[in-house]
Amino acid sequence: MRKFWIDTDTASDDAVAILMALRWPDVEVLGISVVSGNVGLEQASINARYTVELCGASTPVYDGAERPLVREIADAMFFHGPDGMGGMNYPAPAAEPQPEHGVDALIDCVRANPGEVTLVTLGPLTNIALALRKAPDIAAKIPMTYVMGGAAVTLGNITPAAEYNIWVDPEAAHIVFHSGLPLLMVGAEHSRDNANLDDDDIALVRSFDTPLAHFTIDCNLFALKANRDWFKESGIGLPDPVTMAIALDPDVCTRRSAHYVDVEVLSDVTRGMTVVDQRGVLQRDPNIEVCWEIDVPRWKETLYRTLC
Repeated sequence: MRKFWIDTDTASDDAVAILMALRWPDVEVLGISVVSGNVGLEQASINARYTVELCGASTPVYDGAERPLVREIADAMFFHGPDGMGGMNYPAPAAEPQPEHGVDALIDCVRANPGEVTLVTLGPLTNIALALRKAPDIAAKIPMTYVMGGAAVTLGNITPAAEYNIWVDPEAAHIVFHSGLPLLMVGAEHSRDNANLDDDDIALVRSFDTPLAHFTIDCNLFALKANRDWFKESGIGLPDPVTMAIALDPDVCTRRSAHYVDVEVLSDVTRGMTVVDQRGVLQRDPNIEVCWEIDVPRWKETLYRTLC
């Protein structure tokens, strides 16, 4: 069994990514740490625990950072609904969050399983930055980190230059990107266009007629409307599940390469921009890998496998 740790600001697409990992046959999710982002920490934790219980799992959920390192809180309820789950009013989970802070839990887990824990981040990188500051040794103990964040082609989804997760806490992203942590950046561009779940895909998922299939569509109906109104896209954009699909099946990413990547933290205009030196003009050593292309049918099939 592969061992995963998920860090999330759980809203509708995060929830689908979490259920994918919990349903994957050779993956054990050791823990889930929650961070403020799409919604406040308390609501994100509720959403994560509800998703775990919906999957019939008992994965521990730990509350982490309740705000960015230095920035003001900036949620995305305009996109995911008032509860982050499309306003579906799901029942409260039975389980409470674990007493240990999410940052400490992540550190303890990595140290207890050196070289074995794949990290998948679905939200702002605040928890990860705090963990690396507190325990820099864990960077060498994590074999791979899959980050849903950034926009390698500079096509932002919260500003023209920046993707939401990086924009919310650019200082945290800067720390993580320069920490030496093995990392693949999966930008928001990989959930656009034909990677959307269009009407035919939605009908196919509905036809599975399972609780998880209906949950996947229902909790994203608010985001579906926002994606169509806001970005003029054809369907449901699912950046977190795309990233999770790559973590579960790395062949979903069909082109990846290492580059020097920096994060803008000073400019208001380009705050959170992930600047990829694709041509090597700075002559600096690469610090992370970038996903450039995905196999769209394979990504969708990876999702479908977890919903039946």
